This record gives sequence, structure tokens and C-alpha cells, in this order.
Amino acid sequence: MNRQVSPVFLGLVTVMGVSAWGVWADYAANTGLAVFLFVVSAWIVSLCLHEYAHARTALHGGDISVGAKGYLTLNPLKYTHALLSIVLPVAFVIMGGIGLPGGAVFIERDRVRGRLKHSLISAAGPLVNAALALALAAPFLLGMLDGAPIAFRCALAFLAMLQVTAAILNFLPVPGLDGYGVLEPWLSPKARRQMEPFAPFGLLAVFACLWIPEVNAVFWNGIDTVMEALGVSWQEVAYGLEYFRFWEGEPQNVLIPR
Repeated sequence: MNRQVSPVFLGLVTVMGVSAWGVWADYAANTGLAVFLFVVSAWIVSLCLHEYAHARTALHGGDISVGAKGYLTLNPLKYTHALLSIVLPVAFVIMGGIGLPGGAVFIERDRVRGRLKHSLISAAGPLVNAALALALAAPFLLGMLDGAPIAFRCALAFLAMLQVTAAILNFLPVPGLDGYGVLEPWLSPKARRQMEPFAPFGLLAVFACLWIPEVNAVFWNGIDTVMEALGVSWQEVAYGLEYFRFWEGEPQNVLIPR
């Protein structure tokens, strides 16, 4: 069973650390590009941790096949759906500034006994996103960023928002998402059979709903409420997105409320 941390993952962590230092120290020639590298690398690292949590919980639940598949190495290239789990989430961050949930690890569910274990396997991923959101928001709540570089502060706020959106979207009880995976073991066999055909289209349905102006407004108002509760202002998140989109030019005259 291969559990050695992948050099690919270590490389991502290195890029994240170096780019974060570049933003903090204002050493980068292009602050926006440094923010972009920091956010993208940190986001992919969080996706790896999300999938690792699924796999690790499955291992303890009885599916020892996850080790042979390389899921415990944190290597994003080992995932069964790299397009859904890495490429599309990064693309959605670039295009819309939203944390897209993705499904990657293939769990052999017949090896897992007990409905609670099945639910925990599904819940493990979005719980990681929720934990990361709290960790990223902690410096704001504790007042640890007073005097910190504005670009770093905004990049951290944007990353926290991505984790919040990923956790909320993942926990939706929609077929194909982790939230439904939590509920599915407790449904009747008939109900599971009826919902199964909709699983490939669940994520598409969610994002189609987000194109409805009224639904979109409710969703983002909810996200703003959560971020404010975490001590992160919408201005910091918005400026973080502007820094991230360095090709559009860096924000000017940034004013962050205290």
C-alpha cells in the first residue's frame, strides 16, 4: 500500500509557500501574478486534501483498495476524474471566483459495511473544506492581520471564500454531490434506484440554478453572511478576486474597512 506523499503534491506546496512569501514580502515584480499562483496552488492543495479525506475515511471503513490506487499519496494525477477534480475547479475559480466541488476518488462501496461509515466517507471531503475555511479565517477573527500587506490579506480572504463555497455546494443533498452521498445510505433501495440516473447531472443542475438571478442573489447573500461571521469583509474578498485576475490589472486605491 503506497502512502508516501507524492512529489507532485510537495511541489504544489512549495509553489504555494514561495508565492505566499512573494505576496507577503512584496517581493514579486507582479503582485497580481504572485496572488494568482498562491491562490491556484493553495486551491489545488485543498482539492488534494479533500479527496485524501474521502480516501482515508474509506480505508478505515474497509476499502483497502484506495492504497493501491494511489489515493493516499495526495497526488492529483492519481484521481479517477482529474478533469472534474482539478481542471474544472481551477477553471471555475478563474472564470467566476467560486469553489467548484468535484468527485475524484472511486470508492469500492461493497467493501464498506455500515450506513454510518458510508455517510462519513462522503462527509469527509467537504468537512475538510469547512475546516480549511475556519483556518483561513482565523487570522481575521483573531486580529492577526493588522498591518499585514493588503494583497496578502485579500488573497487569504478570497481563499477562505473558495473553501466556504466548496463546503456549502458539496453538502447540498443533490445526486452526484457529497451531501447526497451522506443521505443515500439511509434511503430505501427504491429511492436510491430512482435517484441514480440523475447523479451525472447533479452538479450541472446546481450551476444551472445559480444562473437564475434570484437564486444567485440568495446564494451570494448567504456566502457574504458566512464570511462576515468569520470576520472577513466582502470588500476583502472582492479585492482578492481582483488581485487574482492579474491580467485585468491590479486594483487601485484599495481601502479595507477595519
